[in-house]
Amino acid sequence: MFEKLSRNGKRIQSADSLPARTSPAFESANDMKILNFGSLNIDFVYSVDHIVQPGETIASTGLEIFCGGKGLNQSIALARAGADVSHAGMVGPDGGILIDALTGNGVDTSLLRQVETRSGNAIIQVGADGQNCIVLYGGANRMNDRDYVDVVVRSFAPGDILLLQNEINLVDDIIARASAHGMVIALNPSPFDSAMTACDLDKVSVFIMNEVEGEQITGRRDAESILQAMADRYPEAEVVLTLGGDGAVYQYAGETVLAPAIPVPVVDTTAAGDTFTGYFLAARMRGETPAEAMRQATRAAALAVSRPGATPSIPVREEVLAGL
Repeated sequence: MFEKLSRNGKRIQSADSLPARTSPAFESANDMKILNFGSLNIDFVYSVDHIVQPGETIASTGLEIFCGGKGLNQSIALARAGADVSHAGMVGPDGGILIDALTGNGVDTSLLRQVETRSGNAIIQVGADGQNCIVLYGGANRMNDRDYVDVVVRSFAPGDILLLQNEINLVDDIIARASAHGMVIALNPSPFDSAMTACDLDKVSVFIMNEVEGEQITGRRDAESILQAMADRYPEAEVVLTLGGDGAVYQYAGETVLAPAIPVPVVDTTAAGDTFTGYFLAARMRGETPAEAMRQATRAAALAVSRPGATPSIPVREEVLAGL
């Protein structure tokens, strides 16, 4: 895939080189704060020989309970990567374990709210090959209201970063209000569904997504076509496309940075994308180049897939830098 991109006239650089240009999204690096308005889930992780098929009943060889949700995972990844991050969202009466997980990693939870609905949860199967499948129950994650959104957005300044995923309600409203407030919006459009198509994606400054989400946004299947479609539709946005075992690609203003994957034994891929997102944004907030951010994010994701669980698999920054 990397070779194909390099033959088509784009300015291609490795993650060891420095792009000449960068987007204005991170011009205020080092002064930025980051708000992650996202999901908080209790994960029930079942170890299985293979992912269950329709009509099939199989036995699990193990059950572990972790704190998770894309929002929580990404906040913890940001914090372990050295970012000063605040988390907004809803938990239920059972959500103490989720709040403790965030505060225990240095995440500001002062904006969190508790509702009567049970916290979100996920049923996760992890096969012997490390691949996973996930069933989500939204629960409290779907209980955000517009008054709460206003309170949260007004707690930050224009130029601060808002990170969003798609495991909560009102994502379209949050994007609109944050954009009007002058925040920089970073979006991980996962899981992609009809709620995502209702969002004004022209207001997004940074897309971080995998090939599945890239196809769902653009209708294109291969990485090169996805990147071209994103450049055509959102020319002012930075785009990061993760490619699993093929690494990741950063694109902005006609420049492309390639970060090959780091080969490691795969144990559990559950939080790999969330780890990548947190480390990439944390590095960009420190004023580091996209190339350096890609190197750190790729290394962090490699460490994450070599360990079991979601949040327990996310490395601390010292581990990532030592590997580089």
